[in-house]
Amino acid sequence: MYKVFVNNTPIILSTKKTIEGYKTIPVKEVDFPKIIRDILAKEGGDKEPKYHFYHKTEGKLLEHLYAKLPVVLAGGGKVYNAKKEILFIHRNGKWDLPKGKAEKKEDMQTTAIREVEEETGVNGLEVTKFLYKTYHVFKRNREFRLKVTYWFEMKTDYDGELVPQKNEGIMKVKWKDKKKTKKALLDSYANIKLLFSHDYLS
Repeated sequence: MYKVFVNNTPIILSTKKTIEGYKTIPVKEVDFPKIIRDILAKEGGDKEPKYHFYHKTEGKLLEHLYAKLPVVLAGGGKVYNAKKEILFIHRNGKWDLPKGKAEKKEDMQTTAIREVEEETGVNGLEVTKFLYKTYHVFKRNREFRLKVTYWFEMKTDYDGELVPQKNEGIMKVKWKDKKKTKKALLDSYANIKLLFSHDYLS
């Protein structure tokens, strides 16, 4: 099963023929831009639309999804320092984790490290493991696109200045302990919350 977020509204992709409470559409037949517009128009209302895209073969779900919208690949980091604090950025009024678009022929791990360094000023990064892929829809040049972000857990002993990349709209960079992380996640994105355990979300 996969979740594709339109803002904070998830679209479910799965091999189940039906999911209770969701409108099921075979993924091959999906008019994705139309569904995105429907979600955005009704977001925050009493009856937010719930969509489920179906295919009997799991491998075909993403194959068909990727054919529906232009795909942008990105890499990001969930970074811990020596105090086990987590690195956050503040952009567009939300707490987020550093991430960004892959450059041509760049592997995702390299992208993730570069973007963390550029967006926060933190260096000395070491990838400890791959975490997860998240999927969300955004709009650029009047066209909907699908961003697929590869997330990596990282660690660093860096204790220097944090430098927000202002030209990318980042206003603050902060290390946050568990208590402050839980508070930040209340004002974050649903796809970012997927990277945290229930201990942080409860």
